[in-house]
Amino acid sequence: MIKIDSKLIMKLIPHRDPFLFVDNVEITEIGRKGIGYKKFLNTEYFFKGHFPNMPIVPGVVLIEALAQTAGIVVSYEFINKSKSVLFMSVSKAKFRRPVKPNDIIKFEVFLLNKVRSVYKFQGTAFNQNNIKVCESEFTAMITSDS
Repeated sequence: MIKIDSKLIMKLIPHRDPFLFVDNVEITEIGRKGIGYKKFLNTEYFFKGHFPNMPIVPGVVLIEALAQTAGIVVSYEFINKSKSVLFMSVSKAKFRRPVKPNDIIKFEVFLLNKVRSVYKFQGTAFNQNNIKVCESEFTAMITSDS
């Protein structure tokens, strides 16, 4: 298992605050499987409007966190190369339970298939009680930065 901290995350993917939704990652199989973690603090910018008096993490943020986790898993393969992972599509997204302020979410991703530079992943998110909160399939493409 390879542990990825926030400093290395920022070398692997271009996302930055306030759009970085992964605190750390454990790669269990390079390019294929990993687990990301995020504690959604009550100070997150989106809670102010989503929703007043009933803050929940937007579903699109959960899908983005799954995609970022997969991007980190794939990017580690190309750590010393000028490559980027670009999100292409999302399918079969389901939202099971709301995610609230101070919830700690675990994002599990695994590779379904790879065709040339296109990777298709399955992702599932769980809360701190190991209850499924979200799931989706999504694809990403590896591109050269030049």
